[in-house]
Amino acid sequence: MVTTNETPRRRKNSWLNALLTLVIAALVTTIAGTNGLVRALRSELDGVKRESVATTALSPAHPDFENYLFVGSDSRAGSDPSDPDYNNVGAEGDIGGQRSDTLMVMHYVKATGTVSLLSIPRDLWVYIGDGDESQRVNTAYQLGTDVLVRTVQRALNIPIHHYVEIDFQGFKTIVDSVGGVSVCVDHASRDKHTGLFMKPGCSTLDGVEALAFARSRFFEQKIDGDWQVDGSSDIGRTARQRLFVQALAKSAVLGVSDNPFSVGSVIEGALGAVMVDEQLNLIEFGKKMRPAASGKIASFPLAVYGDTIGGNSVLQLGEDAAELLAFFAGTGPRPVLNP
Repeated sequence: MVTTNETPRRRKNSWLNALLTLVIAALVTTIAGTNGLVRALRSELDGVKRESVATTALSPAHPDFENYLFVGSDSRAGSDPSDPDYNNVGAEGDIGGQRSDTLMVMHYVKATGTVSLLSIPRDLWVYIGDGDESQRVNTAYQLGTDVLVRTVQRALNIPIHHYVEIDFQGFKTIVDSVGGVSVCVDHASRDKHTGLFMKPGCSTLDGVEALAFARSRFFEQKIDGDWQVDGSSDIGRTARQRLFVQALAKSAVLGVSDNPFSVGSVIEGALGAVMVDEQLNLIEFGKKMRPAASGKIASFPLAVYGDTIGGNSVLQLGEDAAELLAFFAGTGPRPVLNP
């Protein structure tokens, strides 16, 4: 079992889910606002990269709620051969086209200010864009961010109002800039593919270690003297990521609260790594994320089941996902979280 400590240690460590991006930037922006620093940092906020292509596929604004698509890109652009994890991350030309390594949807209810998070397994089998071809959802990204947005909207039958993206290199920058998050495991854990190794108990992870944890698809734990592979694959991976999103968001706020002078470096690290749609107001978004500062984020798994198509193992959307997706579509109540 993997858990996150509610009182994270604050030093140059932590990991984030390759997608937590805007949550961190927004929370820090909120803290900056309370300290009167937003005006001084506005030029940096105005300089954040904007994604015009994804913007064309977004749904019109809804009066009651907003859905944000968080994308963790597996782009190797900017990777440095001297990085300690270069052999795991690889160079820009090491993969056949960019893919979305992590996908999440964040749902914000305007009347109540509640924040909910939904993970999308990257092996989910879906129709790509508006066409008739089916493939894993993470392949839509290489056809264009607009195609990815349309793919998610069609597959889950929910609107997407905003787009947020972060890449591998930016992931590590954000982690090292915000401080530390304590990640706890019941048993010694590893992933030989990403170089991850954790002792039993709670540890703080730096940017390199964080990325190894976030990308782990071959997660193993040593139980009764034997290394046992997490058989849940993508499902277990996204569950670990959702837990960490909440812990890191809280850690970022606590860290900046303790040291307001660090806000500049945190914002610089976060905003330098993130790309958002043309319509997103970062300062207003930060204000909406205040519930996340106290750890009040409801985290939901997407009901899926395993299937085999063309000899490949994939995931299909389960019938039990209907209630959750109705909530994210604005047509139903928020499901009750299992304890």
